Amino acid sequence: MEKNTRAAVVQQLVSLLTEANAHVTFEQACADVPAALLNQKAPGLPYTIWQLAEHLRIAQLDILEFSRNPAHESPEWPVGYWPAPEATVDEAGWQATLAAIRHDQTEFIALLHDESNDLLAPFAHGTGQTLLREALLIADHNAYHTGQLVLLRRLLGDWE
Repeated sequence: MEKNTRAAVVQQLVSLLTEANAHVTFEQACADVPAALLNQKAPGLPYTIWQLAEHLRIAQLDILEFSRNPAHESPEWPVGYWPAPEATVDEAGWQATLAAIRHDQTEFIALLHDESNDLLAPFAHGTGQTLLREALLIADHNAYHTGQLVLLRRLLGDWE
């Protein structure tokens, strides 16, 4: 891929991963959540605000590690991608989850910016996955669950 084309693609991927575009960002969806709501479930939903964010953290970390470490072993699906149904968090744990998500996102973006990483070359350790595909997977997965976070906050009376 030509250098200018690659830079433009990376710029668009970073925008997709970090900006609102057609919806609120993950950061906006998680801003100012009252601690009292972090562990509450809305009727009919099997997860809390924190459990959704923690799932997002686990999945994003798995994708990051898969993308940069051929020896990485993914968690068992689906149980390894979610905290235990009864797991709860305090404010410090919530902040740690959010910080880890930001950190891992930054690490993944660094992979995109590293020109030695071919965006389109299949990983030798995968089944056809590419760095481009993994970036799109993170963006898609994060957007899906960001929407769920907003809906859950609305159901709990904490969203306009």
